[in-house]
Amino acid sequence: MTDRFRYPPARREDVVDDYHGTSVADPYRWLEDPHSDDTQKFVTSQNALTLPYLADLPERAALADRMRETWNVARTSAPVARNGVKVWSHNDGLADQPSIMVEDADGGRRVLIDPNTMSDDGAVAITQISLSPDGALLAYNVAEAGSDWQVIRCVRTADGSHLPDEIRHVKFSEVTWHGEGFFYSRFPAVDPSSTETVRNQTVWHHGLGTEQSADRLVFENSDDPDPGYATLKTPDEEYLVLIEWVGTSRANGVLYRPLADEEADWVRLVEPGVGQHLVLAHDEGEFIVHTDVDAPNGRIVRIPLDDPMSYVDVVAEAEHPIAAAGAAAEGLWIMSLEQASHRIRLTGLDGTERDVVELPEPGTVSEVNGRFEDPDIYIGFQSFLRPPSALRWRDGDSELFAGAELPPAAADITVERDHAISSDGAEVGMFMLRHRDASLPAPVELYGYGGFTVDLTPMFNPARLAFLEAGGVVASTNLRGGAELGEEWHVQGMLGNKQQVFDDFAACAERLIDRGVATPETLSIRGGSNGGLLTAAVMLQRPELFGAVVSQVPVADMLRYQLFTAGRYWTVEYGDAIESRDAFEWLFRYSPYHQALDADGSPLPPLLITTAETLAMATRPHFPELSGMLPGMTSFDPNPFGLTFEVRGDKHPHWTAPTNSPQTFGHFGGSGSFVWVDPTARLAAVSIADEDFGDWSLDVWPVTSERILDTYSGRQ
Repeated sequence: MTDRFRYPPARREDVVDDYHGTSVADPYRWLEDPHSDDTQKFVTSQNALTLPYLADLPERAALADRMRETWNVARTSAPVARNGVKVWSHNDGLADQPSIMVEDADGGRRVLIDPNTMSDDGAVAITQISLSPDGALLAYNVAEAGSDWQVIRCVRTADGSHLPDEIRHVKFSEVTWHGEGFFYSRFPAVDPSSTETVRNQTVWHHGLGTEQSADRLVFENSDDPDPGYATLKTPDEEYLVLIEWVGTSRANGVLYRPLADEEADWVRLVEPGVGQHLVLAHDEGEFIVHTDVDAPNGRIVRIPLDDPMSYVDVVAEAEHPIAAAGAAAEGLWIMSLEQASHRIRLTGLDGTERDVVELPEPGTVSEVNGRFEDPDIYIGFQSFLRPPSALRWRDGDSELFAGAELPPAAADITVERDHAISSDGAEVGMFMLRHRDASLPAPVELYGYGGFTVDLTPMFNPARLAFLEAGGVVASTNLRGGAELGEEWHVQGMLGNKQQVFDDFAACAERLIDRGVATPETLSIRGGSNGGLLTAAVMLQRPELFGAVVSQVPVADMLRYQLFTAGRYWTVEYGDAIESRDAFEWLFRYSPYHQALDADGSPLPPLLITTAETLAMATRPHFPELSGMLPGMTSFDPNPFGLTFEVRGDKHPHWTAPTNSPQTFGHFGGSGSFVWVDPTARLAAVSIADEDFGDWSLDVWPVTSERILDTYSGRQ
């Protein structure tokens, strides 16, 4: 089948780096510049190969039609309530992005913000919302095309009108309302399209109705540019607290000062690196804190402000890890993990048990919203078969606030909990979903992540229903690196222990094969980001186990990932090959990019790689060697490579005209034809050629499109 694919050539350059005395080749360093002519031509050529192949798959149309049907189900988040006003996100079914809903004090519900009207391609998303204490204003963060960079805007909940305020240079920021404005975190002004790392996050207070340039600096760390900062107020509004984070480590620092005194010095409660410290409340001169210090599964403690080294248990460490906690309904809510599913119980501030919140079935609690002084707690809940819904708890009773019932197709799907035995003898859990009439062995998707304390709990994925109805099986794994069994489970899969994650995943694959659920030919693996690293590494180490591999937005050059965008935050999880000889040795052993360079030519499973244009983790093209560009080095049978860049954005050069708007979207094929639509210019163009796509296309198409714009847009 490899004859069907003529992979675009990619030149090799003589680039060699020295890592602690070891010479390492990096022949595709030129692909680190996503804006260069050569990189753009490479991406365009890969899409010209891949997209027509995918479009012509005979099963694709029927599966896509059924997926549209299964996606057409309402999905709702838990509301935030203030002063009788409630706001939450809601998707009726097929919208690209969920809208923000509002319920007034009289119970009337309506759409407050619809991000689908903010762009023509559905790529604008609302990532966070924060309701003012009086319920009159909603601050919301907007991101475009998957970017980490966001803009904070404010809307009146009564009529949907916007304030002129716009806060920029923001990523990884909460909004904490106070006085006539709010606290937020920002970075120095940089070009949002830059792949350079950003540092020096600072904390500011924005006064409503003023320019951002007039905002008041609240905190900066002039000694260390690396930490980031999130703000919160204690429920009694006595203290402003800064959660100080370094990379993705959960061992955060904490600073605080009296909220009423803007000139007061910041007091440090704990330095970063000691352990997790999440402040839940302040009570009688003590912070109530969720910590994992001396308790890998977590505990709730009181820390006196005048004796910060003293930890007094409120809720002691238990068998099942505490996943999250907070203050609401005049007490504490505590969410734990049992068999990779969430449970919630309520206690008093002294730890006295009050209630257990009844959840519909084993599943995932995505959020818990409530205030200490309010009686209601709102819970976002979903499971493999239940769409995201909102529950309301009050005085021991739970009820549905908003959301859909189980879809009819769910009645025929079974969910089973199984375990594999890994290379070190540990049990590795996984969920298995299949239609009750499915024949085994079946086509199987084995999904994994295994890192950054990410828990793979039961999540609703309507696209899976179509696959399950067609006789497929889905297995979702709980590998080391996650925190399903507590922080120790995470530690066993990070830094120099990362190989254990790959072994866990391979053990799950072997379990499915041994049980007769799959064969190596019918077993596929999929993962994204850190999970894309997982699937690529395991494919190279155990290719005989798999019939297909999907690697989404992967991290794959493990020696240089930290030099790009947010990569520096991940060194606490992976290590830094430049700074540490030990880290270099363990990273080099599994780095997919480098292992592919050294591949011996043995056949590998079919591989599909996808990435995004502006998502920070995918800025660097990680997988040139695995894309089939050099079939003589290692073979893929077949190996369509996908980089689905279908919106123009700010790319240059591009196959559309230089003056096509960033909103332009379109498609081209290997036949040499293209179509684009420019909503700003109110023009569309179709070109049909009698010559297959080639270098001529990149020379002719932009000029042709430019002439179309000149002729028909009134610019002449």
